[in-house]
Amino acid sequence: MSAQHDRLEPLLFERSRAGVSALSLPAAGVDDTPADCLPPDWHRQTPPHLPEVSQLEVVRHFLNLSQLNHCIDKAFYPLGSCTMKYNPKICDLGGLQEGFATLHPYTPDHLSQGALGVMHDVQTWLADLSGFDAVSLQPAAGAQGELVGMMIAKAYFQQIGEGHRNEVIIPDSAHGTNPASAAMCGFKVIEIKSGENGLVDLEQLRRAITDNTACLMLTNPSTLGLFEQDILTIAGLIHKAGGLMYYDGANLNAVMGKAQPARMGFDIMHINTHKTFATPHGGGGPGCGPVAVTARLAEFLPTPIVIHVGTQYCFDIDRPHSVGKVKAFYGNFDMVLRTWIYILAYGSDGLRQVSEEAVLNANYLRACLADTYDVAPVNAGVPCKHEFILTNARQKVLHPGLNTMALVKRLMDYGYHPPTVYFPLIIQEAMMIEPTETESKQTLDAFVSAMKAIARECEENPDLVLNAPHTTPVQRVDEVRAARKPDLNYFYS
Repeated sequence: MSAQHDRLEPLLFERSRAGVSALSLPAAGVDDTPADCLPPDWHRQTPPHLPEVSQLEVVRHFLNLSQLNHCIDKAFYPLGSCTMKYNPKICDLGGLQEGFATLHPYTPDHLSQGALGVMHDVQTWLADLSGFDAVSLQPAAGAQGELVGMMIAKAYFQQIGEGHRNEVIIPDSAHGTNPASAAMCGFKVIEIKSGENGLVDLEQLRRAITDNTACLMLTNPSTLGLFEQDILTIAGLIHKAGGLMYYDGANLNAVMGKAQPARMGFDIMHINTHKTFATPHGGGGPGCGPVAVTARLAEFLPTPIVIHVGTQYCFDIDRPHSVGKVKAFYGNFDMVLRTWIYILAYGSDGLRQVSEEAVLNANYLRACLADTYDVAPVNAGVPCKHEFILTNARQKVLHPGLNTMALVKRLMDYGYHPPTVYFPLIIQEAMMIEPTETESKQTLDAFVSAMKAIARECEENPDLVLNAPHTTPVQRVDEVRAARKPDLNYFYS
């Protein structure tokens, strides 16, 4: 980082000047703590090494640092499969309401009716949208929702005397958390290859199904942005063999209000609220990954579930076959509240429009870029859903260094976050692009212009692309080392 240090504002230690202070506190008015109150080993031998700067310099320092991060409020963020869309600020404001923000989790049910009503509404609405019979709001993220789904499947088979079912079938285009969730529950993962069209290969699926098959985990639309056209046949094969269908709800934003996973034949699903219903994404949480199930699996859902008895809402914890609690208290209530506001604001027609515009934007972008970049073969000739995949095959012919990573690093100079790259793994040099429903045509057209400009640079001035980015505080780094040995501290001596 030191090589590019001149690109950063001077850091606080470099601004430090003896005697300058950001804050002056009044005298405490009490005697100093007697030395014998603390163990000798705890006594500091030297003063803490802190910068001596003014309050204004502190404010500017942290503001400048915050602006180095890319976020959806700053510019377009076409991160495929992760749905980095704008979330209405009214959802955040609702979460700050004192009656919700200061509500203690131990508050009795009869004094928490507003919050319980919100949770009951969200359970009901998510069940309606997905077509399932029951919903738990407990899981703290989509990945934990997957884990809960596998726990439910395992508990179900144990209850009906089929505990020998220990195999979970997963396509090679799946999110990486799918096999991880299955393996954590003790299942053996059976991977099947996708067909040439990117969809589930029915013959491979038939060969993979055995008497030990517990579940098929499937994302629909898939990470390739494709809807499984044989989904009813797929579900029929799994159910005939006695297995369950698990729906990875990561891409629900492509079919919300248009198709219900339960009617496709699925038995369990998790819902990523950050990808569809306006809760924050990234930063390590908090998250929310509700799980929805059919009636025969409802008894296994995590507790508690909010129920409506007479005129009162209350928690139902008397569920002897439940897989138990998976999160402290009642899940991340603030995220549930944001989901409630989002759904209430849009209504059923608005939620349907969300999916329609997400699909429209993706198909528009793909059409605009198809004459400049190669569309992945699986995406060619058929409409995509919410996302699509480009490759840089044309550009790489010009210079072997013009790989996907080089192109997207140059995109950063144009003010855009790179799309997802090298995923799914079955597409070489993949660029997975998801515009979401919240971007305007003007933004999409500007993104197209930037992508086409980079393609021209690959032809006319490849070094410009090979050495990008040029405008960021930190340029090329050893990415393997940065991932495995991150240096998260600034040390000044």
